[in-house]
Amino acid sequence: MIGKYYHKRIWKIVLLAVAVFIGVASVVYTNYVVQRLAREERARVQLIVEATKLITELETSDQALNFLMNIIKGNTTTPVIVTDTLGRITQYRNIDSTLALDSARLYAKLQEMKAQHEPVFLNSGYYPEIYHYGDSSTIIMLKYYPYVQLFIIAMFIGVSYLAFSASRRFEQNQVWVGMSKETAHQLGTPLSSLMAWVEYFRSQPNMVPTQVIAEIEKDVDRLHTITERFSKVGSQPTLAPTDLHETISASIEYLRSRIPSKVAFELSQTGDLPLVNLSKSLFDWVIENLCKNAVDAMNGAGRIAFHLFAKGDHVYVDVKDTGRGIPVYLQKTVFNPGYTTRKRGWGLGLSLSKRIIEQYHQGQIFVLQSDAKSGTVFRIKLPVAGPTA
Repeated sequence: MIGKYYHKRIWKIVLLAVAVFIGVASVVYTNYVVQRLAREERARVQLIVEATKLITELETSDQALNFLMNIIKGNTTTPVIVTDTLGRITQYRNIDSTLALDSARLYAKLQEMKAQHEPVFLNSGYYPEIYHYGDSSTIIMLKYYPYVQLFIIAMFIGVSYLAFSASRRFEQNQVWVGMSKETAHQLGTPLSSLMAWVEYFRSQPNMVPTQVIAEIEKDVDRLHTITERFSKVGSQPTLAPTDLHETISASIEYLRSRIPSKVAFELSQTGDLPLVNLSKSLFDWVIENLCKNAVDAMNGAGRIAFHLFAKGDHVYVDVKDTGRGIPVYLQKTVFNPGYTTRKRGWGLGLSLSKRIIEQYHQGQIFVLQSDAKSGTVFRIKLPVAGPTA
């Protein structure tokens, strides 16, 4: 299962790299087109200057004169400002009318053109002229086009991802609810049968020792609790103000005789703890899942320490084991359905725990810290008791 999430991570990196490549390629190609158009614009301005020079210097026919004038008038997009050698503006073309009426803004536009392109000089007669030109509206749009395109693509990908994630979560919720309800239903029949057998054995004291009947009854009660847990998945459980220390202590006592004897438990707290709103049967499930994962990480030998403390409007539970730790890149993945390090594991324990804590108790559960030397610390954060749902 770890390999599945590793490959999923690799695919995300590959897709990100492809997206970056497409974006860079788009920007590079657009810049190439812009530079090419810029060269064409300069050539057009030079052509206008040459046409102007011919009109002023040569005696041409009316037909030739009209041809040269059409060349000059043909520029309808490239902004041009003509100055004399002293920098005084003598004429302009394709300049916004509001800009042309404001002398200060017009000269500011001239400085902008000087920064953009080298001017073209017209040495004709006694009054040389300098033609300054800027980027046409087409080039300006092309410069911003790749960024607009990338923004639209990013928005589309973002909306698609959110829609896909919401759809996937809805499907997962439906699977969780359906599986849980069906499990509770399937457990109901054999559980009723076992309860009947317990009553039968009690009525026949010489058939089965009393101690054996008591142990069977404990397991039947446990099955009843498990059935209740599954039946609550998918519906809002009833929360009640609960002593968290007492609840965890009871869970530890139940687990102590059901896990390897080489696993030691510790339970401590700092200061007084306020009550928290809990569904006790569901919260016990979270504690069991954390403990079972810890036992597996420690290979059946080590220490599981619970530490409780309050801060602000929340109560915290730190669950520390002395196992092999969780790599940093997997610390968020461990809560995904299907994640497991065991060959026969389903990878549902931590996913269920996250659902129980966050959706039903409005709390948080996450990996606080983990390394191979000191083990892993899971932290549970729960709001203090308030009005129940």
